[in-house]
Amino acid sequence: MILNIAMDGPVGAGKSSIASAVAGRLGILHLDTGAMYRAVGLTAIRRGVNLADEAAVTALCRAIQVSVAHGPGGQRTIVDSEDVTDCIRTPEVSMAASTVGRYAGVREEMVAIQQRLAKETPMLLDGRDICTVVLPDAPVKIYLTASAEERARRRHLEMVHKGDDTPYEQVLADLRARDDQDMNRKVNPLRPAEDAVIVDSTSLTFDQVVDAIIKIVEDKTRE
Repeated sequence: MILNIAMDGPVGAGKSSIASAVAGRLGILHLDTGAMYRAVGLTAIRRGVNLADEAAVTALCRAIQVSVAHGPGGQRTIVDSEDVTDCIRTPEVSMAASTVGRYAGVREEMVAIQQRLAKETPMLLDGRDICTVVLPDAPVKIYLTASAEERARRRHLEMVHKGDDTPYEQVLADLRARDDQDMNRKVNPLRPAEDAVIVDSTSLTFDQVVDAIIKIVEDKTRE
């Protein structure tokens, strides 16, 4: 049986870095599904597609090829033949990803890719609807979260290290706006699956979160 681990949670919860560390410990791949939506959002911005135009964004998504590659440095996200990994972590692209992720046609395209990849190899998938839509039958489901203030603090520190002087208050406001958009979209809104184990990392260190999730995986796979 292929081991698939599903992880959901709000923006800034540390899903990508935590998922990568957990997958590394378990010797399986990590699929950052959020990066796929970011790639669509980035492409829409670059091509001047109106993000509010669902039909146009959906048509764009169907016209491009979003794929991923895994190597020693982790996941690389590719649109057609271009590696866009280093271009998709800006606040503008983050909000664009949340916007395009509301559209049923876009989600249908991305979910199909994600489900196909999960069938082919053991992996940990993280995103917004992995437990509830993409892998509803996954043997391990985790909802990773933290308070909005703590998530904003972490995001702000990352931005400062990159030379971005956006005030903390703006980072917090943007994060709350993203939460509202993700949790209240009509198509597959962000919410904990009924059988997901909730991990609140607000007061935990990175290593403590990784250890906690590894224990959950071990407990669930023994059942």
